Amino acid sequence: MRTTFRLGDVTIHRLVESEPAAGLRDILAFFPNLTPELLAENRDWLRPDALDEKDRVKLCMQSHVVRTPHHTVLVDSCLGNDKERPLHPQWHRKRDTAFMDALAAAGLRVEDIDVVMCTHLHIDHVGWNTRLENGRWVPTFPNARYLFSEKELAFWTERNAEAEIPWIVDSVLPIVAAGRAQPVASDHALDDHLRLLPTPGHTIDHFAVELGRGRAAGVITGDLIHSPLQARYPHLRMMLDNDPEQAVTTRRNFLERVCDTDTLCCFVHFPSPSTGYVRRWGEGFRCEPAA
Repeated sequence: MRTTFRLGDVTIHRLVESEPAAGLRDILAFFPNLTPELLAENRDWLRPDALDEKDRVKLCMQSHVVRTPHHTVLVDSCLGNDKERPLHPQWHRKRDTAFMDALAAAGLRVEDIDVVMCTHLHIDHVGWNTRLENGRWVPTFPNARYLFSEKELAFWTERNAEAEIPWIVDSVLPIVAAGRAQPVASDHALDDHLRLLPTPGHTIDHFAVELGRGRAAGVITGDLIHSPLQARYPHLRMMLDNDPEQAVTTRRNFLERVCDTDTLCCFVHFPSPSTGYVRRWGEGFRCEPAA
């Protein structure tokens, strides 16, 4: 399985924490406006990679490390270890080495990461922000600044003040308390090789990450799309979308923008190989895996 891609002087490493992700959900629940009839029309090509034998959607949990001439950047940080997740038994107090093994396989240590970017602040994109040390949550990446959307951070901080949200308590607020958070706008440019791309809808201020000097040579999608089925049918809504109509518009606009171009798309939750090029498929789209 290919895990490293080069785009000129930018290198992308996939860090797979789990595949398929534990705790799979019925696809008709995962996409509330997916009909049994439409599922039946697509079941054969979805199996076995994106759909299991019980019609549960299969996702990959992964992060990406981007190395530019200026920075080494971790985009999203998966699930993490030792986190209290009683509502998600498969992730509750998880202890495995998959994420750190993948980081080491890319020739990197936690000390080498100088920027962490979270496309949004959902549970499976912030977990490795912190690690447990002597009973305290401390930044996993000791030399990194953590870029959060300012609007996203404010939204989740306010919600957490009303009723504690475990992953905000253990994986976001400790970064703020340590003085390592850098709130930014969702169109922030880190350098001439890496820019944020506003893609709201799944969350209030979700962003994707665009790579390449002077052009979109590559993009890391975050959760603007979850499954190849949503590429073929961009109108399919994901159960946790904050603004479903906006998410549909964002997804369709994104797919139209990159369709039939040489922009390498890193689809965060697509099953492996999960990286490729968007091509037209009838009235929808498909991902053609990178060679």
